[in-house]
Amino acid sequence: MTKSAMITVCGRPNVGKSTLTNALVGEKVAIVSNKPQTTRNRITAIVSRGDTQFVLMDTPGFHKPRTRLGDYMVNVVKESVADVDLVLLLVEPVAAIGPQEEALIERLRQTGAPALLVINKIDSVDKTRLLEVMAAYSTAYDFDAILPISAKTGEGLEELLAEMEKYAEEGPHLFPDDMITDQPERQICAELVREKLLKCLDKEIPHGTAVEVTRFSERESGIIDLEVTIYCEKESHKGIIIGKKGAMLKKIGELAREDIEAFMGTKVYLQTWVKVKENWRDSMAQLRNFGFTEQ
Repeated sequence: MTKSAMITVCGRPNVGKSTLTNALVGEKVAIVSNKPQTTRNRITAIVSRGDTQFVLMDTPGFHKPRTRLGDYMVNVVKESVADVDLVLLLVEPVAAIGPQEEALIERLRQTGAPALLVINKIDSVDKTRLLEVMAAYSTAYDFDAILPISAKTGEGLEELLAEMEKYAEEGPHLFPDDMITDQPERQICAELVREKLLKCLDKEIPHGTAVEVTRFSERESGIIDLEVTIYCEKESHKGIIIGKKGAMLKKIGELAREDIEAFMGTKVYLQTWVKVKENWRDSMAQLRNFGFTEQ
């Protein structure tokens, strides 16, 4: 008898939602960086475990938006918390409940969706502090269960999966069992390039970038030719992305190509260009061009 469950993973920026999604899937389907607002769109990841299939929706970090792109990201989170079998609210191991968590808890009250509190990053604190965190959140909302985990080390993930299993309902699987994400390969390639921009560049610059795959073709030998355009908001940013004698762009390209080859399982020839599109994050037309359409 097959079962499935639709599960939303939500929380503040940089709490580890994408790291958890990747850990549960066992492969990289969502980009990860130590900068907030890494995930911009809702990413669907598929975890098939025996007869049960979990469809995980990894959402952007819930934050106070400053641009139209920010508004879009917050709306994605709000919509993702409705009409699902379970919500995982991922939090830091800190006893003080922040405004982002309060807003998400309020959204849970509105939708009435079943919710588990998942305390991530327990590898970074003394375990005795977890009791204070559990007590604070137990007072704020009646979660079905509270689970301490480390998405980074894998601690507590088996217990989390066992708990998630309780919410799966009998019925056919929603995706083929060998599928791990509903993202097109082109989109994953673009995201892997964007991850390297976040890794290699400082401050606001990487948040003002968008990546578009302009060519994706496979040769008879299986080699993939990939052409990618990186858009930034200012001419000065373009110079920083390219770097002295093209060194920064070369570094970004090499790091991205390694990950893309690992994901695609074949050799990849990657070419990158950088173009300026001023204030694209506040242009609805540009946001639609880059795939940020209403869910």
